[in-house]
Amino acid sequence: MKVRRPEDTVDRLIEGHKKFLAEVFPHRRSQFHLLADSQAPEFLFITCSDSRIVPDLILGTGPGDLFITRNAGNVVPITNHDVDGVTATIEYAVEVLKVKHAILCGHSDCGAMKAALNRRGLEALPKASRWLHHVEAAFSHRQPLKTEEGQNAELAALIRGNVIAQLKNLQAQPSVMGAVAQGRLTVHGWYYDILTGHIERYDERLRRFLPLITEK
Repeated sequence: MKVRRPEDTVDRLIEGHKKFLAEVFPHRRSQFHLLADSQAPEFLFITCSDSRIVPDLILGTGPGDLFITRNAGNVVPITNHDVDGVTATIEYAVEVLKVKHAILCGHSDCGAMKAALNRRGLEALPKASRWLHHVEAAFSHRQPLKTEEGQNAELAALIRGNVIAQLKNLQAQPSVMGAVAQGRLTVHGWYYDILTGHIERYDERLRRFLPLITEK
């Protein structure tokens, strides 16, 4: 049996970059030329670090469209600390880039929320364990179980609850509050289902999740 070396895995990325330079970049050279010195995205997209979540693939966007910040559990921290990469990114997106929409997007089968439900094995992950205190509010916003989600229903209900919890944290950011009050920013809460590919949006008036796209 051939042993796979670490560099073999990196070679896959190098080959992908070669393909980009040969097949993609030449056809989009003018677009990259325009983006080389500035950016003007309309969307701030806050989502999980999970490798299965590829925003540009899911939403049909490309370079310059989304200003993205990612972390385990798509968290927007509310802390007393001055240094925080997520909220600093939000502040920059709202105050400097003047994004028109801020989207908080959770997803099915989220590892962070699995850990919040069952903390066994976190002894070896002290930083991850501390990070999970940011998702505790999800339990207060847990959504009704959906029978069609079977054994994943409890986890999915908590993940949706975390979308609501983090959405409230996002709305509490001073920059976001100001921009919303001025009518120049709209905030959204989404739940992406990996299995079906569908996105749900949180309706704050109805206090429940609805399909992003209404089937005709």
